[in-house]
Amino acid sequence: MTNRRIHTAKFKRDASQLARTSGNLSGTARDLGIHVSLLRKWMNAEQEKGESAFPGQGKQVLTPEQQEIQRLGKENEILRQEREILKKAAAFFAKETTR
Repeated sequence: MTNRRIHTAKFKRDASQLARTSGNLSGTARDLGIHVSLLRKWMNAEQEKGESAFPGQGKQVLTPEQQEIQRLGKENEILRQEREILKKAAAFFAKETTR
């Protein structure tokens, strides 16, 4: 079993920039010791996403709109849980008053 190598975002950006300037994708990949498909994947990601292409360690760079959606989703979940607690409490107290 081989060990996975972890490449920094700077390395990925530099590698894709080097491949773009040299025009030789396979030669650049060979020189860097990575597979051509991996270099191509990095180049495509950088072209599509720009600065947010390589967030690292699974962390996503979210736009302000995405952050707001995430915050509202968390708030919505808390409100649902509170509503369920209140339903159960109301049912409990309704049962207590009928006795």
